[in-house]
Amino acid sequence: MKNLKVSCDLLSKLELQSEDEVVQFAAFDIERNRVFFASSSNFIYTALLNEASRGSASLSAAVEPMDLEPRDFITSLDYLMEKEALIIGTSYGLLLLHVVDDNATEVVGRVEGGVKCISPSPDGDLLGVITGFGQILVMTHDWDVLCEMALDDHLGDVDVHEPTVSSNYSCESPISWRGDGKFFATLSKVHDSLPLSKQLKVWERDAGALHSVSEPIGFMGAVLDWMPSGAKIASVYERREEKKSPSIVFFEKNGLQRSSFCINEETDVKVESLKWNCNSELLAAVARGEHHDSLKIWSFSNNHWYLKQEIRYSKEDGVKFIWNPTKPLQLISWTLGGQLMIYNFIWITAVMDNSTAFVIDYSKILVTPLSGSLIPPPMYLFSLKFPAAVQSLAFCTQGSTNNLATFLSDGGLCIVELPPLDVWEELEGTEVSVEAASCDIAFGSFMHLAWVDSHVLLSVSHFGFTQDNCPLRNFSCKDGLPGYYLQEIQLICAEDHIPGSVTSSGWQAKVSNQISLEEQVIGIIPDPLHRWSAYIQFGGGKIFQYFSKLGDNRAVPLQKCDDMGFLSSCPWMKLALTDSFGSKNALLFGLDDNGRLQVSGRILCNNCSSVSFYSNANDQSTTHLVLSTKQDLLFIVNISEIQNEQLNVKYENFLPAFRKRNGEEGRNYINIWERGSMITGVLHGDESAIILQTTRGNLECVYPRKLVLASIINALVQGRFRDALFMIRRHRIDFNVIIDHCGWKAFLKSASEFVKQVNNLSYITEFVCSVKNENVMETLYNDYISLPCQKEVNFVEFGDDDFNNNSKISAVLLAIRKALEEQIVASPPRELCILTTLARSSPPALEEALTRIKVTREMELSGSDSSRRTDYPSAEESLKHLLWLSDPEAVFEAALGLYDLNLAAMVALNSQKDPKEFLPFLQELERMPAVLMQYNIDLRLQRYENALRHIVSAGDDYYEDCMRLMGSYPQLFPLGLKLISDPVKRMQVLEAWGDHLSLIKSFEDAAITYLRCSCLEKALKACRSGGNWRGVLTVAGLIKLGNEEVIQMAHELCEELEALGKPGDAAKIALEYCGDVKVGIDLLVSARDWEEALRIAFLHQRDDLISEVRLASFECANTLIGEYEERLEKVGKYVARYLAVRQRRLLLAAKLQSDEQSINELDDETASEASSSFSGMSAYTTGTRRGSAASISSTSTKGRGRQRNKGKIRAGSPGEEMALVEHLKGMSLAAGAKNEIKSLLTSLVMLGKEVIARKLQRACESFQLSQMAGVKLAEDAMLTNSMDELVYSLERYIQKVRTDVQHLDAFSWLSKVLV
Repeated sequence: MKNLKVSCDLLSKLELQSEDEVVQFAAFDIERNRVFFASSSNFIYTALLNEASRGSASLSAAVEPMDLEPRDFITSLDYLMEKEALIIGTSYGLLLLHVVDDNATEVVGRVEGGVKCISPSPDGDLLGVITGFGQILVMTHDWDVLCEMALDDHLGDVDVHEPTVSSNYSCESPISWRGDGKFFATLSKVHDSLPLSKQLKVWERDAGALHSVSEPIGFMGAVLDWMPSGAKIASVYERREEKKSPSIVFFEKNGLQRSSFCINEETDVKVESLKWNCNSELLAAVARGEHHDSLKIWSFSNNHWYLKQEIRYSKEDGVKFIWNPTKPLQLISWTLGGQLMIYNFIWITAVMDNSTAFVIDYSKILVTPLSGSLIPPPMYLFSLKFPAAVQSLAFCTQGSTNNLATFLSDGGLCIVELPPLDVWEELEGTEVSVEAASCDIAFGSFMHLAWVDSHVLLSVSHFGFTQDNCPLRNFSCKDGLPGYYLQEIQLICAEDHIPGSVTSSGWQAKVSNQISLEEQVIGIIPDPLHRWSAYIQFGGGKIFQYFSKLGDNRAVPLQKCDDMGFLSSCPWMKLALTDSFGSKNALLFGLDDNGRLQVSGRILCNNCSSVSFYSNANDQSTTHLVLSTKQDLLFIVNISEIQNEQLNVKYENFLPAFRKRNGEEGRNYINIWERGSMITGVLHGDESAIILQTTRGNLECVYPRKLVLASIINALVQGRFRDALFMIRRHRIDFNVIIDHCGWKAFLKSASEFVKQVNNLSYITEFVCSVKNENVMETLYNDYISLPCQKEVNFVEFGDDDFNNNSKISAVLLAIRKALEEQIVASPPRELCILTTLARSSPPALEEALTRIKVTREMELSGSDSSRRTDYPSAEESLKHLLWLSDPEAVFEAALGLYDLNLAAMVALNSQKDPKEFLPFLQELERMPAVLMQYNIDLRLQRYENALRHIVSAGDDYYEDCMRLMGSYPQLFPLGLKLISDPVKRMQVLEAWGDHLSLIKSFEDAAITYLRCSCLEKALKACRSGGNWRGVLTVAGLIKLGNEEVIQMAHELCEELEALGKPGDAAKIALEYCGDVKVGIDLLVSARDWEEALRIAFLHQRDDLISEVRLASFECANTLIGEYEERLEKVGKYVARYLAVRQRRLLLAAKLQSDEQSINELDDETASEASSSFSGMSAYTTGTRRGSAASISSTSTKGRGRQRNKGKIRAGSPGEEMALVEHLKGMSLAAGAKNEIKSLLTSLVMLGKEVIARKLQRACESFQLSQMAGVKLAEDAMLTNSMDELVYSLERYIQKVRTDVQHLDAFSWLSKVLV
C-alpha cells in the first residue's frame, strides 16, 4: 500500500544545431553520471547529471559532431564502461568507438547491410549486434565475432541481403540481455503466418544456440525487455483485431507465457520503449495514442499490476526515456526537440494519519479503512473513479469531515468530500465517479499537494513543462508565469452536502495567492497548530513556514525556521504534534535518500528505511515514533526520549545490539521476520498496531508490546478498566498491570469501579487467578514502559510478611471480594467468584471458604425453600469449584481444622480419595471425646499451640502427653507455663526447658531457667559450660561451697580462660581468688594490659615483677616498631602498583576508544588482562610477619590489631584495582590496636624508656598517615580519566592528610608530649 510520487524534477533543453534535427538515442555512463544523446544530424550531446543532484535549474550539454560519410546516419548508441567510450552503429554498417573526453573516434568494424541495433551484455564481456540483413552477431571485446545466426526464419524466396535500415529508423533495440548476461532474447518474424506474427527467441550467449522459442503471437513492434533480476521477459501484445487495448505480457526463459495485463487504453494505442528500472520494481512504457503520448509506470504487488504514474505529452514531442542504471527511482525522458526531464520519484505510504489507505491505480483510488479491518490488497472497500489517471493526492481530516484532493494526468483537479468513517460500510463494493473541479485558469503541473484548511489547498505548480496537460506549454518569462510557483487554491462546493454520502462534483477552484519560487520545493506539510499555515522544505533541508493571507497574517508569507531545518534534503517529511507539560509543540521529522532520520538539525538514526507515528492520546498528539532500519529491525521510541536526546545511549544507534555482559539480549527492537518489509502505517489508540508491507505486497499487522502496554496504561489512567482488561486478554499481557501501574495500594481504591465496569464474572475470575505478589511493572515490563504514576515504594516481597495485612494478594482480593458483594447482584456465579478470591489469597483462606460452603450445606439440609437458596450454588458445586482451585489435601486439612468431620468427609469424597485412606481415621476421631479429637486434629495439622491448649484442658490424666508435646516442640514451653498453674508442674516444666536449652548449648538462658526452678547444680554446670566465670563463682556462693573447693575451682577456671585466649579475665581470677601475683602479672602482660601490670607490681612492691614487665614492654615496642616500618614499606608498594595499573588501564581504554565496536565487545576481564600484560611485577605477600615476641602477641590480640586482608590479589585479575584499594583500607589501625599502643607508650614513659616510646609513636604515626593518604589517593584516582604524577603522589597526600585529620579520633592514641 504505497504510491509513487514525483519528489522533484529537473527541466532542461538541448541546444540543437538545426531546426529539423531531432534527438533519437541515449546512453548512460554510470561512472561519470552523465547521459549521451545522439541526434538525427549525427551530433553527440553530453549532459552531466551531477548538476541535477545539486538542484540546478538547467543542465549544460557539450556538443560533438560525428564525422560520417554523406547520407550515413547513426542508427544505434550505447556506452561501454570497460572501454570508457561510446559504441555507435551507422546505417552504412560502421561500428565506431568514440571517446568523448578526447573527442577521438575509431572504426572498430563494419557489417554488411548496416547496423540495426547494438546491445552490450550486462557484464560487459560481449556485444550483440543486429545487422540490416537480419543477422545477429555476438562479438567480444577485441571485436571478434563469437557467433552469428539469423534473426528471422526466412523462406527460400526471401532475399536476406536486402538491407532494412532506413533514414527514419527509430526502432528500439530488439536485443534484451538477462541480468547475468548468460542469455539474451529477441523478437523474430514468422513469415508463414497470417497475419504477420512474431516469436520470442531466447539465445545462449556462448555458442549462440537457440535455447527456447515461444508460440507465434501478434507482438507489437520490437518492444522487449528482460527483467534485471532474470525472472520475466516483458513484451507487448497487439490486440487490435480483438478490439481490445494492448496488453503487456511476460514470458519465462523457456518461452512459455507467464502472465499479462491490459494497459486500459484505446485499441489504436501503440506501446513503445518498454523498460524495467534497475531493481526490477517498476516497469515503464510510452503509449502513443491518437491525441497524446503518455509515459506510464507500473508496479507489481500481490499478483496485481498497479499503474502508479502517468505523465502526458503532446504527440509532436515524440517522448522517449531511459531509467538511471544506478538509481531505481530516477527516470530521464527527452523529446524529439531536445527537451530533457529528469524525474526523481519516491515511494510514499498510501495510509493516511487516520489509518485509511488510498492506493492509486490508474484512474482509480482504492479506499480501505484499515482501522475497521485489515483488507489484504489488491482488495479494497470501495473505489473512486476519476476522469484520468491520478498523479498525486492529499487527504485531510477535521472532525468528521474527510476531504481528498487529487491531481490528474490531464491537468485536472478533483475534490472529494467523504462521509465519516463509521458509515463507510455502506459504500462497500461501490465505485464512486468523481468530476473534475472547474477553474478559471490553468494550474500547471502539480508536484506537491497539501491541505491547510478544509477548503484551502497549497501546491507547487510548474508552468515550464511541454507536457500535454499544461495549456501554457510555450510560456516564456515575458508572458508572466514561468518556473515554479507556490499556489494557494480556494475551494467552493456549489452542491449541498448530503450527510453520510460522498460529494464528488460541483466543486469550484480558484487561485487566491501565488508566489514565485527560486528554488525547488522538496515537500509541503500542514501545520496543525496554526490555521492556514504549512511548513515548506526547499533544497538542502531549509524549512520555511507559510502563512496564508486568509488568516490574520500581515507579515511575510514565507518565514524561515532555522530551528526546524534539516542537514540535507529529505523527500519524506512528517510532523509530530507533541504534548509537553500541557503545551503543544510541533516536531518536524525528515528522512533523506541515505536513510538518515533527522529532527531539529540533528540526526536520530543513520540507517532508517521507513518511519511512522503512533498516538494513544485523545487529542491525537504523538506519543511514539515507529521506525524500521535497513537491518530489518523495528524500533519503538517515546517522543519524550527524543526531546530529551536520550536515544544514542538507550538504542545504541539503532544497530543490532551485542550480547550484554549479563547475558541478556536487548529488548529495544523487534526483528522483522521478512527482509525488506516496510512500515505502511499504524493503528492508533487502543488498537496499538503497526502495519507492515512485505516485498511480496501482503500486509502484516504486528502489536509491539511497548505500544500495547502504552495503550493499556493510558486506558487505566483514564479509568477505562473494561477497555484495558479487553486489551490485556487480547494480547496476553499479565493481569497484574491493572494493579501495579500505579501501585497496588492505589488500586484498592478503584477495585469497586473496576468490578462495576467489567461486570463479567468470568473475566473477574480470570483476573483474580492471575494476581501475584510481584510488581510486574518493575520486573516483567520494566524495559518497555515508564509509569505515569508514582511507583509504589511500600511493596511487600515474598516472605513472612505475606501473612500480614500488607500482603498485595490478600489485600487486592479482599477489595475485589467486597466490591463483588456491593456491585454484583447475588447469584451462583458471584458466589463461585468469591470462593475464587478466598482460594487464591496468600495464604489461601480455605477455612473461610469452607465456612461459606458449610452455611450453604446447612440450608440444604434444613430443607428451606427461601429465595436465598437460589442465590447460591449447591454445596457440592461450590466444593468442587474450591477443590479445582486448591490442593485437595489442603482443603481436606482445612475442613479438619474446622473440627467438622462431616464436612471433611464430604471434601474427601469429592476429591476422589480412597475411602480406605480417610474413613478409618475419621471414624476413630468420631469415637474420641471432643477435646481429644481436637487435640489429634491439631497434631495432624501441626497446629501445636492449639494442640497444647486442648491437651491441657483435657485434665491431669494427660499431663504426660502435655510434657511430651512440649519436649518434642520446645517453642511451646512459654505457652505451657502460661497454661499450667500447678507450682510443682511448673517447676517440672522449667527444668525440662532448661535441659532443652543446655542441649542446644544456650547455656546462659539454661542457667537462668535452672535458677528459676532452684536447680543450682545444673545452673553451676550451665554457667561453667558457657564460660561465665563470674556466674560460676556466684552460683558456687549460692551453693555455699567450701573455701578450698572455691580455690580449686578458681585455678581450673584460670587455666580454661587462658586456653580460650582470655588472659585478662584469667588474671583477675588469679589475683582475686587464687592470690598468685606472679601468675596474674604474666597474664596481664600476655593481654598487653601494660598499665594494669605495672600497677599490680607496684602494689605488691615486687621488683622482680617490675623488671619482668619492663623487659616485656621493651621487647614488644621493638617488635611493633619493626612491624610498622614493614607495613609502611608495603603501603608504598601498594600505592605504586595501584598507580601503575590505573595508568595502564586508562591508556588501554583510550586506545580502544578508536574502534567503537571493539569497545562494545570488550568486557572488564579482557581489559584487566590486557592492562596487566604490561607488567609482571607483584608486591603482595600471603601472610603477616610476626616478631620474636610471639608469646606477648598472643591470641588475646585477635581483632585488636590491624584488620586482616581477605584472600589474595592476583596481578592482572579483573578486580585488581578494587582489591588494592580494599587491601589498603584493611591495613588501618583497629580500635584495639590504638588502645594497646596508647597503654604501651604510657608504660614506657613510666619505666623511663622515653626514647623507645618516642620511636614507637613516630613509627606508628608514619604508618597511619601513609595508610590513610594511600586510601585517599586511590579513591581520588578512581574518579579521573587522566593521571598526573605530580598530583597523585603519596608524599603530597601525606602532607594533606597530616593537616586535615590530626584533630580526628583516628589519632586519639597519639601522645602530644612525645614529639
